[in-house]
Amino acid sequence: MSGSNDNPSSKVLCGANSYEEKYYFNREFDRLPQEVKDELQIMCVLFTEEAGGILTLEFLPDGQLIFRTQADEHDFYYDEIEAGLQIRRLQKEKQELLKELELFYSVFFLHKKP
Repeated sequence: MSGSNDNPSSKVLCGANSYEEKYYFNREFDRLPQEVKDELQIMCVLFTEEAGGILTLEFLPDGQLIFRTQADEHDFYYDEIEAGLQIRRLQKEKQELLKELELFYSVFFLHKKP
C-alpha cells in the first residue's frame, strides 16, 4: 500500500474526482460487502474534499493495493504534501481493511490460496 504510482497494468478498485465531484467504483468488485463499498466511498470522497485532485485505489499485478493521486496542472489548491499525509494516515487507520482487500483480490482475481 504505497503512494502515487503510474503503473498502466493496475486494476482500479475505486476513486474520487474533486473536479467533477464524482465517485467511481469498479463493478468487477461487486462481490465486496456493501459496508466495505460504503467505507471506500467515504474514504475517497473525504480525501478529495480535503486534499483536492483525484484519488484512485488500484491493485498492482502482484495484488498490492496502492493509492494514486493526481491533480490538474493548473490546480493551485491541490496540496501534494497534504495528500501524502492523508494517504499515510489512511494506510495506518485503515490497515486492516486494506490488507483484507489485498487478500480478496489475491483470492478472487489472482486465484491464490489464502
